Amino acid sequence: MTPGEDAEVPAGPGRTGPGDQTRDAAPGGEAPGRGVIRASWTGTGVLGAASLAGVVDPDRLGGLAAGVSLVLFAVGCVAFLVAYARAVVRSQAEEISVAGLFGLSGSAPKAVQRSLLLSVGAQTAIVVTAASIRPFTALAFGILAPVYGVGVAGLWGAAHGTFPPRHRPHRTGNG
Repeated sequence: MTPGEDAEVPAGPGRTGPGDQTRDAAPGGEAPGRGVIRASWTGTGVLGAASLAGVVDPDRLGGLAAGVSLVLFAVGCVAFLVAYARAVVRSQAEEISVAGLFGLSGSAPKAVQRSLLLSVGAQTAIVVTAASIRPFTALAFGILAPVYGVGVAGLWGAAHGTFPPRHRPHRTGNG
């Protein structure tokens, strides 16, 4: 390498290298991680249907709504931990922030960030509305379900997010 020549940054998750496609598009022009986004909205739909059923008939279907909420909570906890573990590995070479990982702030294309955060917002609105309509029922467990959306957003950020390289201080001398 000659003076003034930039060092090549190797391609990795969320980064591009020579010949790679941009981070905003996967083959076919789709955003990367489309399955993760689909999973977030699928969970939101299932939660909405179960919560609606629980509101309509809390005695017979409130348990179903609570069960769906608890399953989404558990899956969200696992997704959160997997995202965190992947981020720890990536943080050796990249500056990863919590806002960038789970809120996708500055690390994801705006359309991806908007979609995943709208999913979390919809999950929150669904469960708060259901619990407000039928207070003191099993629908109260619904407040745990949005952990699913946050965990799934973290999975997207850990797998596909773009973060700046970690800057290592340059050591000189013996000191």
